[in-house]
Amino acid sequence: MTAPPGTLWQITVEVPLALIEPADEILSEHGYGISAFEITKTLWRVETVTDMAPDKGAIVAALGVAAMIAGVPVPDVSVILLPQVDWLAENRRSFPPLNIGRVHVRGSHITDHPAPGRIDILLDAAQAFGSGTHATTSGCLKMLQRVARRSRPRRVLDLGCGSGILAIAAAKLVPAAQVTAVDIDPVSVQTAAANMADNGVARRVKTGVSIGYRSADVRGADRWDLVMANILANPLMAMAPSLKRGLAPGGCAILSGLTTDQEARVLAAHRIQGLYLVDRIRTDGWSTLLLR
Repeated sequence: MTAPPGTLWQITVEVPLALIEPADEILSEHGYGISAFEITKTLWRVETVTDMAPDKGAIVAALGVAAMIAGVPVPDVSVILLPQVDWLAENRRSFPPLNIGRVHVRGSHITDHPAPGRIDILLDAAQAFGSGTHATTSGCLKMLQRVARRSRPRRVLDLGCGSGILAIAAAKLVPAAQVTAVDIDPVSVQTAAANMADNGVARRVKTGVSIGYRSADVRGADRWDLVMANILANPLMAMAPSLKRGLAPGGCAILSGLTTDQEARVLAAHRIQGLYLVDRIRTDGWSTLLLR
């Protein structure tokens, strides 16, 4: 059954870290866009909305299988009918401007320009992850600025780009760089491409869908001077060999999406590939690592 115009159902599930990716994939099949919010260091709330009455039983069954594989309890699933409100407009109004080092992130509802010398990024709340508010995104933006002060990477890859905020920042901080932004989620790629255009960097940022390093745009390109990957600890470890193969001599990687207690495992997986820690940022239990 289709809901009356303007009416939406919201599907919500609270999951441990081990179920974030399965929950994202399962809810993506039943709704439009995914939002993930940290509740505690070990618990996240994952949400989506849809204008079709959700099949709660199918969602619970799919999460049950994922939970059994991960060895965790089956999470509760909440399905509620939302009132007829312009939620995107409400979200935009609640999104204040952020200053992260030199980077100034603002929604389109904020028309005041930042102070001179700041990097202005226009980014509205949308269907893709990455607005600068989470410690992993802000950590990556801070680390990117450190890298840009020390060097001028010529070829930059934003792997798992979400909204494209890191790729936009790289293009503005290093105007001579050629940037590629990829994500496994086609909706994120579409959102990122629109954000590139809104920020005037579309000509220098190539966007595309890629499962890790598998797409031709990533695998077939010259090696990267800088790779940025704000994803999760397990995918980072699994892709460590691909990162090593993809980095140019002297290249570096900004890795985030991991908690401080996951650092040792992530670093060990990369040391095996000859990649070593040269800098780190820790905020609210989350880590951002710079490897070379």
